[in-house]
Amino acid sequence: MSEAAPLRRRDSDREPPRALAGMDEGLLVDRVKRGDAAAYDELVRRYLRRAFAVAYRVLRQREDAEDVIQEAFAGALEHIDSFESGRPFGPWLFRIVINRALNARRSRSLRAAESLSEDLPDSARSPARDLEQTEARDRLRRALESLPERQRIIVSLFELEGFPSAEIGAMLGLSDGTVRWHLHQARAALRAALGQEEKAT
Repeated sequence: MSEAAPLRRRDSDREPPRALAGMDEGLLVDRVKRGDAAAYDELVRRYLRRAFAVAYRVLRQREDAEDVIQEAFAGALEHIDSFESGRPFGPWLFRIVINRALNARRSRSLRAAESLSEDLPDSARSPARDLEQTEARDRLRRALESLPERQRIIVSLFELEGFPSAEIGAMLGLSDGTVRWHLHQARAALRAALGQEEKAT
């Protein structure tokens, strides 16, 4: 396997951003393999938000997720020659993100995470409603934590991030049917866990 060409940023080689924005993904990847930095920037722009969402669902901590996606994009560039032309780039990238996020989760002591939306003030919220929502969120978090790691990731990506089961399967190296089986099992376990919590309160 040959090493990826070093990225170049000569003005004469750069396409206008608008031209790259409309370019087919496969052509962008081919250009990245030839060392085109502008094409790499466009791939990062297209996938940065969803890559962060994937990392955040695994790690549940913003700073750690940001670190992981930086490492993942650098890793994707380093191994871009191993990417098989003609295949979708997203699942390949997200698999790198998930693997790095799982490694980071195992090796780091993570701080307690809070939902990104909790940082936003809402003048219409009442203390009673805040308490109710916090309790519901805590129950769901505890129920999710009780799931096996793979099921927790699958249900988070499917239910919270909206990834289709086939794309989750491509990220995790599983068939669509296996992902759907895990979803079914996870939902049943969550219903049982949440039901037990309600009885206990």
